[in-house]
Amino acid sequence: MDFPNYFADAESSFDDAEFVIFGVPYDKTSSFRKGASQAPKEIRQASWNFETYDIQTDSDIKEIKIHDYGDINVKNLNPKQMVNEVKIVTSRILENHKFPIIIGGEHSITAGVIEAYQKDISVVSLDAHIDFREQYDNESYNHACTIRRIADHIDIDKIAVLGIRSAEKEELKEAKKLGLFFMDAFTIQKQGILNGVNEVKEYLKNNKVYLTLDIDVIDPAYAPGTSTPEPFGLKPLDILECIKSFSSNLVGFDLVEVCPPYDNGETSLLAAKLIRLLMGIVGTGTTNKA
Repeated sequence: MDFPNYFADAESSFDDAEFVIFGVPYDKTSSFRKGASQAPKEIRQASWNFETYDIQTDSDIKEIKIHDYGDINVKNLNPKQMVNEVKIVTSRILENHKFPIIIGGEHSITAGVIEAYQKDISVVSLDAHIDFREQYDNESYNHACTIRRIADHIDIDKIAVLGIRSAEKEELKEAKKLGLFFMDAFTIQKQGILNGVNEVKEYLKNNKVYLTLDIDVIDPAYAPGTSTPEPFGLKPLDILECIKSFSSNLVGFDLVEVCPPYDNGETSLLAAKLIRLLMGIVGTGTTNKA
């Protein structure tokens, strides 16, 4: 069954909306599995599965004003051109005092989003990979370079990466040398997600936070449909705790690297639910009333 081609319950106009969603169907630099360009459509379709009311947060998304801007046309662009197009659209949303939510696509899109923000924000990346290479496959805007490109725009001490369990040896060495804050999934497993998040919040000094969620931070047992799956990941409830913990500081969000051809819709369903939960939590100021 085909549902409307916009995100469920995104019934408001651009001018009236608090949240503005747009998709970036792009996967030209994907290095293992192709198909992330299909994610915006599949996540939108999956979003129609859910009730508007969420029992865990006691929030109802129908009370929140949401606009779906649609997908931007990046199919024939090179990575740098795509990043610039993402920046233009994000800038328009921010200039109109809206909260942007971007659905990827691959993680390279996030560099363009962050370039639209002032340099005073912090960025929290939930990711299985540290994405700190200067170049990959002769491309500086490759998905494996996302955090490095973000660090070109904001100070590196305003970036934190949580959930990593994969990095190239020299890449990790360079990240440590330059002072990038990161916490691996094994440390989070030992000390608990809330302790990890609180450490990040203390490090970032309660600053405004842009949250980027690479779905591969979640263990592939829960999210198999991703471009570069990596075992020993976080659980979906860990991600929910992150969203709740950062909610009062959030100024934007993206969800990337869902790759629909590689599962039976489970990952798109999880992605859609996380987006809905984030809007419910941020839009109503709730965290956990259950």
